[in-house]
Amino acid sequence: MNKKTLLFSALAGFTLFANAQTIVTDNEVIDLGNIIYETPSTATFQLKNNGHEPLVLQDVKTSCGCTKAEYPKQPIQPGESFSISATYDARQLGHFLKDIALYSNVSPKPYYLSIRGVVVEELVDFTGTYPFTIADVSVDKNDIEFDDVNRGDRPIQKIHIKNVSTKSVSPTVMHLPEYMEAIVSPTTIMPGREGVVSLVLDSRKLRDYGLTQTSVFLGMFPGDKVAANKEISVSAVLLPAFRELTDNDLAAAPQLRISHEQLDMDFRGKSKKSETITLENVGRTPLDISSLQMFTTGLKVKLSKSRLMPNEKATLKITGEAKLLKAARSKPRVIMITNDPMKPKVIININVK
Repeated sequence: MNKKTLLFSALAGFTLFANAQTIVTDNEVIDLGNIIYETPSTATFQLKNNGHEPLVLQDVKTSCGCTKAEYPKQPIQPGESFSISATYDARQLGHFLKDIALYSNVSPKPYYLSIRGVVVEELVDFTGTYPFTIADVSVDKNDIEFDDVNRGDRPIQKIHIKNVSTKSVSPTVMHLPEYMEAIVSPTTIMPGREGVVSLVLDSRKLRDYGLTQTSVFLGMFPGDKVAANKEISVSAVLLPAFRELTDNDLAAAPQLRISHEQLDMDFRGKSKKSETITLENVGRTPLDISSLQMFTTGLKVKLSKSRLMPNEKATLKITGEAKLLKAARSKPRVIMITNDPMKPKVIININVK
């Protein structure tokens, strides 16, 4: 193959890649949320011709006759925005996922969009309250906890949203860690309407046992900026698994006895306060304390030893700083992870006075 042929092949490959990027959109999937049975619902996709040549949509096909699509028939100029609407007839109860394939002059392969949702007999609104405000919406919680998670679990926590503004919002969860995904339903929430953000934890991707903490941010539209008033704190507690232990294993296991699992810290005008807890292994094999962590700032811990032989004791000193603890968003707690099958996780609650 000569140099001209190589150059032509490279240019052809670049052209195909550029064509594949011609159609762009912020949302390739629109979630319609809960829709009423036999009440057609429409999703509108906002797209753009990001190429250098006019875009012609030659055909738009849906994955079934229950979905109808409307699209522009005229050429779409470079840099021009356009919309495609897809209407689902909602004649079947339950979850649905429908594809829309766009065939154009820029590529032999179609560009896919999708709509999803749930067809229900009647809409049932969330009966709880929305005590917290995040940007333009009210939410029922701004602190998420995944407790007692075992490796392989995929627990889900939900945040209910109410749009209290005068404009539509399209919530998006920003700064998601690799071990978490978010599903927003519906994708667009009209003024006065409600929606749900489902946070899904993939425990296989958590690195260590014990507490993992992070923050995500709830934006009002794709590309929104991160800000302190959009923060949602997220914590997960991964526990060791003892499912395969036999009765003999359990009888020979270590056993933790703890003097206090709740502490009252009455600072009485002092800036710091310390309390001491006694730990004892009353089992038959060594007790290992593999993790000792705090849910909030303002706490410090000091453990005299992390391995206790049978009948051996240790002390845990917990020191609190009044100013930081009183300003904490969540309840002050210390978490301890052990190899005691009956007490793999111990939570020490701190009551601040």
